[in-house]
Amino acid sequence: MSNFPDYDLSTATWHKSSYSGGGGNECLEVANGHPALVPVRDSKNPLGPKLVFPASAWSTFVEDLKHA
Repeated sequence: MSNFPDYDLSTATWHKSSYSGGGGNECLEVANGHPALVPVRDSKNPLGPKLVFPASAWSTFVEDLKHA
């Protein structure tokens, strides 16, 4: 039994970063439209598993990357 809720992302609109390389084969994509969550998937496997992060944790992660 999982402690994590199952989110319906079937209608999610996915976006790649503008910093992605030209080939676009090694990218993370995020979906918007989920104010409290940030769904993330691998662009190479769009039908594969997705990760869902709390928006506050994702923001902290992105800010940390900017200073790395």
